[in-house]
Amino acid sequence: MTFASIIVPAFNVADTLPQTLDALLAQSWRDFEIIVVDDGSTDATVEVVKSYSHDRRLRLISQANRGLAGARNTGIYAAKGDVIGFCDADDLWEPTKLAEHIWHLRENPHVGVSYSGSLLIDDEGQPTGHAQRPRLNRVSAAHVFKRNPVGNGSAPVIRRAALADVSYMPPSESERPWYFDETFRQSEDIEMWLRMALVTDWAFEGVPGLLTRYRVNSGGLSAATDRQLEAWERMVAKLTPLAPEFFARHTREARAYQLRYLSRRAIVDMDRGRTLTLTRRWLEQSKLPLIKEPVKSTATLAAAAVLAVCGEGLLRRLMELASKFNRAGGQA
Repeated sequence: MTFASIIVPAFNVADTLPQTLDALLAQSWRDFEIIVVDDGSTDATVEVVKSYSHDRRLRLISQANRGLAGARNTGIYAAKGDVIGFCDADDLWEPTKLAEHIWHLRENPHVGVSYSGSLLIDDEGQPTGHAQRPRLNRVSAAHVFKRNPVGNGSAPVIRRAALADVSYMPPSESERPWYFDETFRQSEDIEMWLRMALVTDWAFEGVPGLLTRYRVNSGGLSAATDRQLEAWERMVAKLTPLAPEFFARHTREARAYQLRYLSRRAIVDMDRGRTLTLTRRWLEQSKLPLIKEPVKSTATLAAAAVLAVCGEGLLRRLMELASKFNRAGGQA
């Protein structure tokens, strides 16, 4: 059987970690290990992990805080699996997720990154009525850059060989290689996915279904948009020398999608000023999102207009109605 490693970065996650570990230990594919990397927690995270010491499939590694990318790198370096999955300590996997990805990778030797869609859940673990339903096939580097079909850091299961092909040893490192760039505290996922898409021949391909439950934390979303955009722009600057023509051709459209995404975050946080600024900026960059994704783009513009003209009260009521519709089986 294929042996798999699941990396769980953990920083002050004592409240959500038990749910995550229970979901991972319940996987239908049985030949795996879980590596929890405690990234300098100051709460009861370590005690939570130790309470699972009866299960030999679980290992704990503790380190001084190095951020999400650093915790993942430590876990990859310690992993024994032929394939490596990632699950953040506030997210959940459905019971068949690991099995479906392993069979997918077995049947498709050209695929390096197997991923799935994700159901979005709130702070209490309840479905929000929304989901990430990504493109599953014929994924190019341009798709990764513009729309990031992998979606989130708890969605992919990756071949060890594919990770090895993007590993490097920075001058500051003497113990283990980097796969994710530890100088990034945001956009570390897309930086690694895009680097892999640009410099290797490994394919990105998804499997059907919402196999990840991805937690969307409430409050303070728009406050992080400046930092996230700055990290995204730094990623573009870093990777452009690898493929100058690629970035010259695709960056404006990709930036428009990124700004549209950030504007949606500002809308959820009811931040009128940020919403208007980000909406104006993505329309200035490119109108292609309106042509290629008219439903989502139009809905975003409509929500921004309601927030600007009618205020938070009406928009919140409309969003509640949309959420109820989605929970009742409408399109998310």
